[in-house]
Amino acid sequence: MTGTLINTATIVAGSLIGALLKRGIKEEYSAALFNALGLACLALGFNACISRMNDSEVPVLFIISLAVGSLAGTMLRLDERLKRLLGKKGASRTAEGVTTGALLYCIGTLSIVGPMMSALYGDETFLITNATLDFVTSIVLSATYGIGVILAAPILLVWQGSIYLLTLSFGEVLSQPLIREISIVGGVLIVCTGLSILKIKECSTINMLPSLAIPAIYFLVRSIIA
Repeated sequence: MTGTLINTATIVAGSLIGALLKRGIKEEYSAALFNALGLACLALGFNACISRMNDSEVPVLFIISLAVGSLAGTMLRLDERLKRLLGKKGASRTAEGVTTGALLYCIGTLSIVGPMMSALYGDETFLITNATLDFVTSIVLSATYGIGVILAAPILLVWQGSIYLLTLSFGEVLSQPLIREISIVGGVLIVCTGLSILKIKECSTINMLPSLAIPAIYFLVRSIIA
């Protein structure tokens, strides 16, 4: 689990560096960073979707996942609850930053396959590579949203740690088809984040987060029925 700990540490370090840089950034430069982050989210999200869509075993699963997940998140008022948890001052901006960070850090092949490779073979290559990318991303996120995005670090720790421990206990717990479907749904959520950042369309990405669980539920039910 060394790679996961390193990955978490790089996010914390990057967030602290970004927060320090934010103090000296003029408003116009901050706006430029904001736009760059929004465009990066669009590019990463579209890439995650398009690169995996043709290989999907159930092409409509991501549509069902988004519909059911968004409805569940809205009914549970996840957005409202998170903002209330973070407090009133700057809650909306911090919540957006944490959600953006969590999606960028956790939804990707490196962050999903990495812990499994670490548990099965002791290979930390994927996680070290992911840590390097997340270090740069966390600097930009913190410089854009503020130090509050550091809260995404423990989310990554729980995410990768859970995959690592489950793999140690049961072997390869996430199949390639499941990873593919989660990546497609996650890519759409990252696109939604980019649209919100660029103020093209206000998307409540937080309320859509349950969508990520639907592919796992589908594959679990299918395995039981089969």
